[in-house]
Amino acid sequence: MILMNENLLNFKNKIFVCIITLLFPALLAAQNGYDRRIEKYKSQWERLIPSYTKIQYAGGMGLISLGTGWDYGKNNQWETDVFLGFLPKYSTKRSKITFTLKQNFIPWKKNLNKKFSIDPLATGLYINTILDGDFWISEPEKYPSGYYSFSTKMRFNIYVGQRITYNIPDDRRFFAKSLTLFYEISSSDLYIVSAFTNSYLKPTDYLKLSFGLKVQMF
Repeated sequence: MILMNENLLNFKNKIFVCIITLLFPALLAAQNGYDRRIEKYKSQWERLIPSYTKIQYAGGMGLISLGTGWDYGKNNQWETDVFLGFLPKYSTKRSKITFTLKQNFIPWKKNLNKKFSIDPLATGLYINTILDGDFWISEPEKYPSGYYSFSTKMRFNIYVGQRITYNIPDDRRFFAKSLTLFYEISSSDLYIVSAFTNSYLKPTDYLKLSFGLKVQMF
């Protein structure tokens, strides 16, 4: 009787070992699949984190604009920026805030040495608007039809420029990996049309010069 119980126990143990042996690869594969999904979701969320900040002077976006954005592409040749700008009173009753969405393209980069590189060409498009109720996108009814052919609230802009980048050595990096100085020459839809329809205008009347600093964090 005792021998029979021992044989039964050994048989149960063997069955248990067989079940575990058969299930282990499946459990391991399920765990690996779960880990891959977690890494995928983590990677997607990380891509939402801005990789740099910028400050820009002038450019039809306000006197001073602060922004952030993302670079991507094979060699990070694409950038998408969002800016909030400050526009002083000038001839109006109050100062204003502007919002800008900007798309940049940097075709190639040239390394000067280990620390410095230049972008011989940077170009792009941007849309900016004034966050103020006195400006409008569609022409108000109080004006005759076609009195204003352009929105006073939103401008479409195009620019070209150049950049120089200082790559911070690893042992000196605290919050940034590189600093980039840039300039841009830009014009808006309204200025471009004015340049073609008013021959007396000079380039300084329809071209805008701006300067900025990009702080690359990732």
